[in-house]
Amino acid sequence: MPEHVTLTAKELATLATTIRISVVSMLTKAGSGHTASALGMADLFAALYFTILKNDPQKPDWDKRDYLLLSSGHTCPLLYATLAERGYFPKEELLTLRKLGSRLQGHPHLHSLPGIENTSGPLGQGLSQALGLALALKMDSKENHVFCVMSDAEQHEGQVWEAYLYAGAHAVGNLTVLLDRNHIQIGGETDEILPLGSLAKKIHPFGWNTIEIDGHSFSEIQTACLEAQKDQSKPTAIICNTTPGKGVDFIENDYHWHGEVPTEQEGAEALAQLKKQL
Repeated sequence: MPEHVTLTAKELATLATTIRISVVSMLTKAGSGHTASALGMADLFAALYFTILKNDPQKPDWDKRDYLLLSSGHTCPLLYATLAERGYFPKEELLTLRKLGSRLQGHPHLHSLPGIENTSGPLGQGLSQALGLALALKMDSKENHVFCVMSDAEQHEGQVWEAYLYAGAHAVGNLTVLLDRNHIQIGGETDEILPLGSLAKKIHPFGWNTIEIDGHSFSEIQTACLEAQKDQSKPTAIICNTTPGKGVDFIENDYHWHGEVPTEQEGAEALAQLKKQL
């Protein structure tokens, strides 16, 4: 049963760029969705699904797999593109994003596609879902690890902090949060709307390990996830500093692209930029 694959940083960068190309193609075709964070986290998802998570696209329900729960469900084009690239379902299906009857809806729902581990939409709930799953696995003495991908703006939700408090108090060491720290949300910059400050310093006192990394560095992503999986004494939060819209110069660091998609002309320009990076 496949677990981890050894890939070079260059190979992972190629995968991440290929995933970004799929994301832009999907969103341009759909005409609606969320662009910035999906492009920003492509390096993280490439590293996770190809080198970190124990997963088998031929047996998505493998009982020894690691789980990835997407709390920030609006970034699902990235999850879909990564799963297709990994071989969970045909890549041709990606262009049905948000179409009537498609398995690829604007927010993922459980069992809609192989590899989808939770239903998400309302922000702030994914950590509670991941916590419940991690607790159940721990009670059954299973070794599966649970990863929960969250946005930084989700930290504005009170439910998130209740989950942090409970997971730390009960030493749920098989749980890791991957927090996309891109500093934007649909209405503007997070620091302008409701400043978050140092999330590492805020989460740590709740009984968590906290690690801050460059979310575009494959070595830092891999090292942090390995450390999180090894230390079962407490849960871990990895704050991944990312550039929203990474790879497309007119999208990078512009909060307007949080909930916007490229026009056909913009999509063509974005694809041209990304293909040059290959």
